[in-house]
Amino acid sequence: MPSPPPPDFASLSLAEIARLAQEDRLPPVESWNPAHCGHSDMRIARDGTWFHQGSPIGRMPMVRLFSTILRREADGRFVLVTPVEKLDIDVEDAPFVAVEMKREGEGAGMKLAFRLNTGDLVAAGPDHGLRFEEREDGPRPYLHVRSGLEALVARNVYYELAEIALANGSAPPGVWSNGGFFALEPGA
Repeated sequence: MPSPPPPDFASLSLAEIARLAQEDRLPPVESWNPAHCGHSDMRIARDGTWFHQGSPIGRMPMVRLFSTILRREADGRFVLVTPVEKLDIDVEDAPFVAVEMKREGEGAGMKLAFRLNTGDLVAAGPDHGLRFEEREDGPRPYLHVRSGLEALVARNVYYELAEIALANGSAPPGVWSNGGFFALEPGA
């Protein structure tokens, strides 16, 4: 039976988002250690598009399924892992993209939640931090999703974060979420 479509992000409160994120049960990929079996012929592009043998995967339920068995190895490689096989997957930047953000509160009491391109919901905070890298082509913001997996924050969502950071008057500029402070300046 196909899984139900994800709820409309805009209609959810942050408390509902946190509850849904907590209820999202993922396979125990950290406990699976099968022999390495090769390469999956899959790639995740910088914009979050998943490819198999050079063609985009157009079925979002399939992308969602693959995303649940994605793991980052200690050496930095990304793999798709099941109890019986482990296959490399190429990731151009981050395996997820944070495409939408919701906020409640102000200052140190602020809470931020994100919807990923896979439909996953992540509430930013001490366990799901935001970090910012400066690159030649400009700043790159990332959100920790789980177990070393991150989401690149989409440019429009980054602009929302920057607007919040500049308006709150913190030094260095940054944002609060669920008790954690995240400076927009790398290394700050």
